Order: sequence, then structure tokens, then C-alpha cells
Amino acid sequence: MKPHLTRRGLLGLGVGAGGAVLLGACGDDGPNPVVGGGGENAQPAATNYTGPNVALTFWNGFTGGDGPVMKSLVEKFNSANPNIKVTMNVYEWADYYQKVPAAVSTGNGPDLGIMHVDQVATNAARGVILALDDLAKSLQLNESDFSPPVWQAAVYNGKRYAIPLDVHPLGMFWNKKVLQAAGLDPEKPPTNNEEYMAALDKLKSKGVQGHWATPFPFTGTLQFEALTWQFGGQLFDEKATKPLFAEQPGVQALTWLTDLVKNGYSPKNVAQDADLIALQNGKAAFNWNGIWTINTLRGVKGMEWGVSALPQIGTQPAAWAGSHQFVQFKQRTQDANKLQAGKVFINFISQQSLEWAKGGQVPARKEIRDSPDFAALKEQAAIGTQIDNLHFPPSVPGIPDALATVDTAVNEAILLRKEPGKALADAAAKANQILEQNRKKYGG
Repeated sequence: MKPHLTRRGLLGLGVGAGGAVLLGACGDDGPNPVVGGGGENAQPAATNYTGPNVALTFWNGFTGGDGPVMKSLVEKFNSANPNIKVTMNVYEWADYYQKVPAAVSTGNGPDLGIMHVDQVATNAARGVILALDDLAKSLQLNESDFSPPVWQAAVYNGKRYAIPLDVHPLGMFWNKKVLQAAGLDPEKPPTNNEEYMAALDKLKSKGVQGHWATPFPFTGTLQFEALTWQFGGQLFDEKATKPLFAEQPGVQALTWLTDLVKNGYSPKNVAQDADLIALQNGKAAFNWNGIWTINTLRGVKGMEWGVSALPQIGTQPAAWAGSHQFVQFKQRTQDANKLQAGKVFINFISQQSLEWAKGGQVPARKEIRDSPDFAALKEQAAIGTQIDNLHFPPSVPGIPDALATVDTAVNEAILLRKEPGKALADAAAKANQILEQNRKKYGG
């Protein structure tokens, strides 16, 4: 599954540009009662549900190999909780992000859902999802139970609107046979810029273009973002009032990628996903791609491959990541029993996230990441070592719209149509306009 669709592919459908229905009271969560009433007798614990039978609808976009894994977890929950029946509806992510706000606005929204972290603030501002501070408090969850970046990513206007399920970072995949044929150690991939460039030179001398630079969001933009953070930069300032990706670190990052093409380490005009296909076919040695690639490569017969954290090309370790997060949706009339049952479901699945990890994810919960069982998932664990060096976009409504300008800059530069500095400067000018429009649309 390619989670970045929430930021990219939706723009063509109008959702990223504000096409979803804007609900009435922006940011108004509506009633979100504590089970048992208020005061000293309140029972906010979300570990069990003893009320009457309830039926919950759970929407998500797990249409790939992760779908059956989540389906089995839902069935496991239903078996363990006979007074709660969760029904899972699955849509393509693009359809999902259109359907959810529209359904909530008409009073027909689901009870529970999954959102990518860059969509949380927008839907919080639109009044689509509820604050979940009470859930986090009742489960005594805090930053130390996850990791600072992923925990803070779902906070908007001082309130928590989502509970992390996983993170899915970029990692470096390599073809062991290609490295060995070039005289490189297939068990010791490069870990820094000097080693990486030396490996690319060695591969080039053997007629192999080692790192195919793709001009598409998957994964050219993701690589650019990772490198920008590695060179000490940021995509936006903390409150996303202005873009920073056109400053020196961003130019360094995009120049590094563009130079792969200019210096013959990559072919020109790489097609969508051709970089990963080249890795599988022995035409490339390295591919920086998402953790979802683990399951793809496992299915390639006869391929010998490895995966690690991204090499540190810049001055500090950093990687792009997405995150699936649990949300509860606003209803016209909130049902305290359904709210409580939904919180029990979120807690249950979160605790089962080792099973989820087997589908190709890094669990968000630290206790599961630190377990021997997760360490046994060697590929996921290798990518998971980056957990404290992962970056997410600012938790600001409409941020996917502004981020889309980066795609254009990366595309223009890697296709050698514009110099990196010019491409980024043009994108930043457009992003500034979008950020200003967002401030008017959402307030702030």
C-alpha cells in the first residue's frame, strides 16, 4: 500500500484542494461523554465494555495485502467481545477521503476509521473527527509509549485527534547479487554519503546505474523530503505559515538527486515504479522505498535482497514516514455506549499491532517495537531502527495541498527541466499562496 496517495492522488479528485464537504462548526467536537457520567464516579477506562450490544462500522483504505491482516484482527476482536460487533468497510484511499466527510455531514458516517497522519488536522478542523484526549488519558498513554514524532503528529490546536497504530518509513533496499557482481560486500551496504558515492562509482564502472532517480512522488518526493531533513532543513516552519523547502538544505537535497541523473548513476526519465522494477531485475543496486516494499520483494522468486535504514547522506539521520492512526467520527447524536465500545476496539487492535507489523509495518507502540517478537521480523525491525529520526508534516489543516507543490519541483528537477533552486523557488511561491488560502479557509 502506498500511503502517500492521501497527499498526492487526491488532488486530482478535488479532496486535497478542499473538495470534501466542510462541516458546520469547525473544530467543534460535539459531545464526547465519559462513560458513567461525570464527577468522581466517571469510568473512562477503555479496556473493556460492559454495556448493551452495539454494532460499530469501521472504515479504512486497506485494499492491499494489509487488508486481510486487519480483517482477521477485527474478527479476533469480535470473538473476544460478543457484545460488540465491528463491521469493516474498505475503500480505495482516494474514495475513502471523499466519502468520509460527506457521510459525516449527512449523519451517516462510520463510527471508527483510519487516517494517514497528514489528513488528521484537516479533518479535525472540518469537524469530521472527535478529540481523543480522554481515550489517551484512560489508557494512560503518553509520548514515551510511542515516539515523540508520531505521538505529536496527531495533535491539532492542543487536542489529540488520533491514536497511532503504526509508522511506515522509507528504507534502503539493495540487490545482493548486483553488489556482489560489482565487487561490493552484499552484507555491508553503504551507510553514509562517502560510502554511497564510492559504491555508485564502482557499480557505474561495471555498467550498472546503481540508484534510479524517479521524478514521481513514489518515491522521488519522499527521498527529497528525507534528504532535506538529513541536511538540517525543514519543509515548513512549525506552524506552516511559510515554506522552507526552497532554502539551502532543500536545494542540497534536490541537487543530490538530480546529480544522480547528470552524472550517469541513474537513467533519465525513469517511469513510475521503474526504479523498483530495476532493483528486482538486477538493473539497479539500491532503491529507497517504503516499508511496504518488503512484501513485494518477498514475492520475487530467486531474488537475494537486504534492507536497512536510509544511509546518512547529510549531517544527521532522518527519514520520511507515514503513519496510520485511529480516529472516531463525529455523529449528529453521540452514543456513549458506541463511543466506549469504539475506544475498547482501538485499544485492542493497538495491542495486537505485532500481527499488523507482519503485514509490513512498524508498530507505533514502543513496548511492541522493543519486544523479541518484533526483533524476529528482521526486515521490519531494520527499518524500525529509524523510529526517533522520522519526520511528519506540520499538524495544520490543508497541509497536503501545500505539499503537492513539492511534487512538481521534484519532477521538474529530476527530469532536468529546471535547476533545483529554481524549481523549489517556484514551488515555494505557490505553496505560500496555498498556505494563505488555508489560513482563511480554516482560521488561524
